Amino acid sequence: MSTVERFENRFKTDRKLEFGPGDTIKVHVRVIEGEKERSQIFQGVVTNVRGSGIRQSFTVRKVSGGVGVERTFPLHSPSVARIDLARKGKVRRAKLFYLRGKRGKSAKVGEREKLGPDGA
Repeated sequence: MSTVERFENRFKTDRKLEFGPGDTIKVHVRVIEGEKERSQIFQGVVTNVRGSGIRQSFTVRKVSGGVGVERTFPLHSPSVARIDLARKGKVRRAKLFYLRGKRGKSAKVGEREKLGPDGA
């Protein structure tokens, strides 16, 4: 086992990637202000997922006050407390950078249909 692999295994979390581009997620971020620690929620659409192993990261985009905000999170970061899936999106691309130029309804991502238990 190389030094890099030992380092990665030491800091790797048991967090799995259960979402993809187009999905709307809530990322609970640990914020430390002085001596207090609180959780801040960043909810938006996943625009891209990149990397593998401990280097894996994802970018989330939301519109706040009419201004588009994008934030990139490392998947195995200790500052990411929890990731909740709000809804699955229906997209045909792996990178959704085209959403940056869209406004209003054209910037919406359709919802993936849920199949019943029998698959129909």
